[in-house]
Amino acid sequence: SLGVHIERVQPGPWGFTTVGGWPHPVNNRLGLATEGTFLLWTLDAGTMQGRDQYGHTVALHPFLGVLGMPPAEPGLHSTVPPRPTGGNLDCKELVAGSTLYLPVAVPGGLFSVGDGHARQGDGEAAVTAIECPMEAVEITFSLHPELRLAMPRAYTPAGWITFGLDETLDEAALQALAGMVDLLGELRGLDRHQALG
Repeated sequence: SLGVHIERVQPGPWGFTTVGGWPHPVNNRLGLATEGTFLLWTLDAGTMQGRDQYGHTVALHPFLGVLGMPPAEPGLHSTVPPRPTGGNLDCKELVAGSTLYLPVAVPGGLFSVGDGHARQGDGEAAVTAIECPMEAVEITFSLHPELRLAMPRAYTPAGWITFGLDETLDEAALQALAGMVDLLGELRGLDRHQALG
């Protein structure tokens, strides 16, 4: 497995959030598919504050939405869906100080990073977060051949996270739960009954 330690993530001076204006299940459900707008953000990495054109301010919590490697299958692959090897995880907890652990599916790993966010809630409810360029990103890699993962996991300032990735929420939740049971066994020596209890 590959360890990806995020040392530093510094957002650029601007960002945007797209709200409505295109067909998407969220926009369709809320009646926003035909009319859209942008929130345009001025970002201050010194104070870690963002201000939109209406004067609303938010504290910044920068992270990278895409951290990952390609799957083993040959061919072109969309960057939209996340995969067991990472990719578009959009996990707001993967901030500086976090380490993401990923299965490696291809020789050399071919790690890539992108999709800067200045701030995001629990998921991109508007279909975008505060999207922004990054002025600086520092990452340290480590190899963990003894760690045989089926899905990503991360240790963050908020604690351990295990991931589940599937088209259905039920299956994704079960994958994440199974990953946490395995992790508790590794970290605390608990059997599966004890870890689940």
